[in-house]
Amino acid sequence: MLSAKSVFQEILDNDESFRLFCSVAASGEAQGGWENGRIAALVPESRRDLAPKIARHGTDEDKHGRIFNALLHKRGLEPMEVPRETDYTMLLEARGIGLAHDKLRRDEPLTEHDIVIYLAHSRVTEQRASAQMTMLRGYFGDHPDLGRAVRMIADDEDNHLAYCHEELLRLAADGYGRTIQRILRESALVEMAVYRDVSLAVMAHMGRVLGWPGPKSALLAAGIHALHTYERLGGWRRMVSLRMPERRNALGGPAKTASGAPEAPEFV
Repeated sequence: MLSAKSVFQEILDNDESFRLFCSVAASGEAQGGWENGRIAALVPESRRDLAPKIARHGTDEDKHGRIFNALLHKRGLEPMEVPRETDYTMLLEARGIGLAHDKLRRDEPLTEHDIVIYLAHSRVTEQRASAQMTMLRGYFGDHPDLGRAVRMIADDEDNHLAYCHEELLRLAADGYGRTIQRILRESALVEMAVYRDVSLAVMAHMGRVLGWPGPKSALLAAGIHALHTYERLGGWRRMVSLRMPERRNALGGPAKTASGAPEAPEFV
């Protein structure tokens, strides 16, 4: 029976498809780490209290990238160049979502409006990441090789999402409410399209590697399109709503290391 779990299991069982999966994930996490690191360095004076949390976010993303690369190393595999059509982060930037890398490369302080853009964009993408990792934790949380990595990354993504909710609500209370809602909606609509396109591209590459028959590939593509249709018809609302999270100050402490959530070398 074709199911999401069986598809992921097939991808994980094959070295080349696993290599693509981890390479795509590691690339996205590394880009997110760099972006958050630059934003933390450029936070305006009026919002300097956010800098340590943004830096923590970046540290987590870097850690995730190292873990995916460590999982490859454990199987004797090397990261591969990520096909452009599967590069979720860069495709979002190309569509004008988030802060442009050109801006982040300059040594000029960001504005409060830039911070609103960053947090709104992050709230949308972290919703996606949290949902994906929740699914993988359900499927592979007890896996002997992947379980610890999946559980740790899933917990981090939940923290990132909670942080975005809390900080956006603080900014809304400071008068940015309408701006936040507008940017959230714009970001969600673009993100849904980019996620669909990236998912189709990744599945196409996986199909070629794994030799999937045409009907199987077509069925998986139909499922991706069905999810996009659902999101377009109203599912997008889960990506733009704001509520005070149960996890308060989720990024206010030190990043988790080997004592609670192992660093990459422990997976090698």
